[in-house]
Amino acid sequence: IDRMASAGYDPKKSRVSDDTLADFFRSQLTGEITEIPGIGPAAAKALASGEDDDKITNSFQLIGKFLMLKGPDSSDHKVESVEHMEKFWYYLQERGVKAHRSGIVNAIAEKMNTMMPGIYDAEAYEDEDEDE
Repeated sequence: IDRMASAGYDPKKSRVSDDTLADFFRSQLTGEITEIPGIGPAAAKALASGEDDDKITNSFQLIGKFLMLKGPDSSDHKVESVEHMEKFWYYLQERGVKAHRSGIVNAIAEKMNTMMPGIYDAEAYEDEDEDE
């Protein structure tokens, strides 16, 4: 895999609107894979392809995969937020999700952070010279 400097998770690359994210954070998960912002029919099809346990057919499974990628930890290495987000972004790429990967990662990370504070560190992606 060619991991160019521009590749990988970047919350600034997310094209998911603030309103869509806010709705996702407030809503109860139903299991429908496309309820996750950034996942449309093509991404849903890509995630559902594969063999047996590799198939992701609902939002709970995708969140489970996100949580699984938080490790494995060892005595000399702990998977921290930035590495975790990269692992999930590249997982989506490897599964054939071609668009909105940063939006998908951001939506799931932020929603999980409301349930498990500390799993996602948004400040790790802030620049001193941010112009927003």
